[in-house]
Amino acid sequence: MAERVEHVRVAVVGSGFGGLGAAVRLRREGITDFVVLERAGSVGGTWRDNSYPGCACDVPSHLYSFSFAPNPDWPRTFSGQEHIRAYLERVADTFGLRPHLRLNHEVLMMRWDTGELRWDIETSQGRFTADVVVSATGPLSDPKIPDIPGIADFPGKVFHSARWDHDYDLAGKRVAVIGTGASAIQIVPAIQPEVGRLTLFQRTPAWVMRRMDRPITAAERWLHRTLPATTTVRRGLLWGIRELQVGAFVKHPGELGLVEKLAKANINKHIKDPALRARLTPSYRIGCKRILLSNAYYPALARPNVDLVASGLAEVRGSTLVASDGTETEVDAIIFSTGFHVTDMPIAERVVGAGGQTLAEAWKDGMAALRGASAAGFPNWMTIIGPNTGLGNSSMILMIESQLNYMADFMRQLDVLGGRAALDARPAAVERWTDHIQRRMRRTVWNTGGCDSWYLDANGRNTTVWPGTTGEFRKETRRVDLAEYELLRPPGTVGSPARAAVPAEMPAQVPAARTNQDAEETAR
Repeated sequence: MAERVEHVRVAVVGSGFGGLGAAVRLRREGITDFVVLERAGSVGGTWRDNSYPGCACDVPSHLYSFSFAPNPDWPRTFSGQEHIRAYLERVADTFGLRPHLRLNHEVLMMRWDTGELRWDIETSQGRFTADVVVSATGPLSDPKIPDIPGIADFPGKVFHSARWDHDYDLAGKRVAVIGTGASAIQIVPAIQPEVGRLTLFQRTPAWVMRRMDRPITAAERWLHRTLPATTTVRRGLLWGIRELQVGAFVKHPGELGLVEKLAKANINKHIKDPALRARLTPSYRIGCKRILLSNAYYPALARPNVDLVASGLAEVRGSTLVASDGTETEVDAIIFSTGFHVTDMPIAERVVGAGGQTLAEAWKDGMAALRGASAAGFPNWMTIIGPNTGLGNSSMILMIESQLNYMADFMRQLDVLGGRAALDARPAAVERWTDHIQRRMRRTVWNTGGCDSWYLDANGRNTTVWPGTTGEFRKETRRVDLAEYELLRPPGTVGSPARAAVPAEMPAQVPAARTNQDAEETAR
């Protein structure tokens, strides 16, 4: 019996903010012939996977949510993982996305079919074909665990912060936390009171600022429910403050000196031991790495059952951990808080384009995509949170919504072109866009601040962060410029080559529907 293959107009991969946002936008554009392929058993993306103790967002909740789905009932200014995950579940319900979800469908391979101008998608639950693929797997989806000699023979418990083992009891245990990034500074104070001894392995100290967190009062929540415009105003203020800060990061890193003094004051307030204080004070410019927020991290490090090893983990000998500086520590459990595959996203190994090469092969010298969305040689394939769409100081939801604008216009252009058609980003257009970004990147704090961050790829190039404001990115992605794409028709189509320039009489773009985001911008 022949395998049943379901064909859809659009296949969305992933059901985090990017995937659910894409699904909502497709429905609002009148497109209902789509599926959302999700490898797990529920929606939520990184906010489903990261359930470690203390997990919360470092962007205010009223900004870290969709403009088209405001939540008047956030419990805190910086809400926790459980509240963000519940919000995404409500989005799926409110916008009628459940029928489109294909849970437990891990994408194993996506191949472009040049003859049919469509994507052939193999999943763990069967095959699909799609005219367009929207990849929303996100950069924080696949944990990175360093290859440490001897780790396989460690007799105790080992897990990554994004795959927390809630069945393992940490009470009274000797626990090592590897890494000092955003997850670690939340985990350490959360588990410190219950563990017997906690050893933190720190390769590079982080700049940690006070977290201006508080409960949102019942009166505030009532006001936001009664007068929804107040939620919009609150969001707009949060957005505007962060937009004003961007200049220091991208043009004038020297202006960050005052912020650095505030961060040092935060260390001095909580860490009285001069030796420990010195080990916790970074030597690079603040902002070069992600600025972290916590009121509990430094007080936890000052507790008597916590040790800081200012060196990376080099080797594991039985139950003994050996640091690069030779320090030895015996532990019962190892928690890796070592981040994710960001500049080498594993999904790229599973995407085969028009030329027969994988996206990983195309990106072997660094990720590059036109306006953060379209990679040359991968027709009708778009990524949400693609290369150089990350942020160092604001909400990724703003960037996601801008990319959804671009996706929506991409679909409109295909409709205008008519018939079976595909758009493939021109290599020259991708190169111009990438060169433009890298020129702007040269004077940013991420390139000049003197650190080695996860924003940089193996070649030392920043392929992660957007070197500008979210407003600038919104303008750059408001419309699809057909001159930046090649038009593809099925081979043998009468009067049309397989690849063609966009016809001269074809308009550069068609009018786009006004979005909530446009309305927000006007209101501002």
